[in-house]
Amino acid sequence: ENKMKLGVAIASDNALPSAFVVMRGLEKSIKRAAELGYDGVELALKNHDEISHQDLRALLKKNNMEVSAISSGQVFAARGLMFTDENKEKRAELESSFKGFIDLASEFGGLVNVGRVRGMIGGRDPQLCENLFLDMAGKLTDYAETKGVTIILEPVNRYEIDYINNCDQCAELIRKVGRKNFVMMPDVFHMNIEDAD
Repeated sequence: ENKMKLGVAIASDNALPSAFVVMRGLEKSIKRAAELGYDGVELALKNHDEISHQDLRALLKKNNMEVSAISSGQVFAARGLMFTDENKEKRAELESSFKGFIDLASEFGGLVNVGRVRGMIGGRDPQLCENLFLDMAGKLTDYAETKGVTIILEPVNRYEIDYINNCDQCAELIRKVGRKNFVMMPDVFHMNIEDAD
């Protein structure tokens, strides 16, 4: 039967206080989520190696849980990395981290979320920022395709970031990326703020 599955967002103990998660501490959160009747967890990670494939596999099996997605907000919030950065070293670090997330998602959940990590414009030329975004998105979706992973782009409200704030802007960018494994993930929290005006 196709029952709707429920997941809850979790992060490691050392996630920033601002991390938009319900529970902290990966091991205890997976156990607690199972006890509360959830089917899975969304992993909010700063680094791809916060948990090994082996440990995560064992924890999920023990608690009969699955991973719904891997989210990357902490990569932006805690590490300051973003798709629209012009700095070559930071772009290389972001690409490497995301490839680690994609590797993790290839075994767990198959989805990697792009929220605030898309970056901001911050008074720069919007076309420059779009080009930087498209360059990074292209590299990552090409890699993700080889791993059977889909990247999901989430519109985020304008109070948190100044780029890709609604579904129309998101859809337009997805068309420009032009990959089957790069899709939109609307979030009713953000949509409610943008549609309130």
